[in-house]
Amino acid sequence: MIKVGTSGFHFKDWKGRVYPANIQNKDMLPFYEKELGFNTLEVNYTYYQLPSQKTSASMVKKTSDRFELVVRSHKEMTHEIWEDKTRKKITDNADVFAKFKEGITPMMESGKLGCVLIQFPSFFWHKKDNFDYMKLCLERLEGIPLVMEFRNKSWVRDSTFSFLQENNLGFCVVDEPQIPRLMPLVPQSTSNMAYMRLHGRNTDWFNASREERYNYLYSEDELRSFLPHVKSISKNKVKTFMFFNNCHAGFAVKNGLMMKNILGIIEKYSHQQRQVLGV
Repeated sequence: MIKVGTSGFHFKDWKGRVYPANIQNKDMLPFYEKELGFNTLEVNYTYYQLPSQKTSASMVKKTSDRFELVVRSHKEMTHEIWEDKTRKKITDNADVFAKFKEGITPMMESGKLGCVLIQFPSFFWHKKDNFDYMKLCLERLEGIPLVMEFRNKSWVRDSTFSFLQENNLGFCVVDEPQIPRLMPLVPQSTSNMAYMRLHGRNTDWFNASREERYNYLYSEDELRSFLPHVKSISKNKVKTFMFFNNCHAGFAVKNGLMMKNILGIIEKYSHQQRQVLGV
């Protein structure tokens, strides 16, 4: 079972491009599922703001029973975890994990929580302390499927994949610009769930603004080149998530629909989907 979605759904520059220009914010998520045809979503606001039960319950209510939500970890769980700039000692952030878990309780109780994505920064290196920290994440989010995303290629080694397999932690396969420090595309799956995240290939990654960093539209040929990797990581898995994070100007929606068509998940575009794609 392969589920394709986007990393977020609530963007101003999607209005008039993938949503009707006059759509109200409260109607975006139902439109995303019913009209655009996606059955999963990577919730990204939780990186900047801890999730609340009220918002989680609202997302559960606005989506069908077949819809699954993946939640990205908060920055104080991944990027702001050290006591000072030397990054030698990890701070005690148990309360952040507790608040995070409490906030996504409605998703867990409804059965719509697919997993939590733990996305580490490029300065999270392959070393013992960081392996220990991942074990701590596992303990603090006990009972929740976790997927680890690395943004530093020092993690591309057998010891990483062995550790993830032993602890039933998922590995996030990423496609991003092939520039120093960033991760190459490594088609690995280390748990009963496969996960792929496509960020685009904007080579101005470290200099661009947060919005411009994801300004990239994959071509159909580029999307087709992922098929062997998707086939490889999804073999014998319960499910495979594939999320497009190139959200600038609605590119993620366009590429998500194209990928679903390439995978044979949708055989014929709806009227709304054709409008988005301009076909």
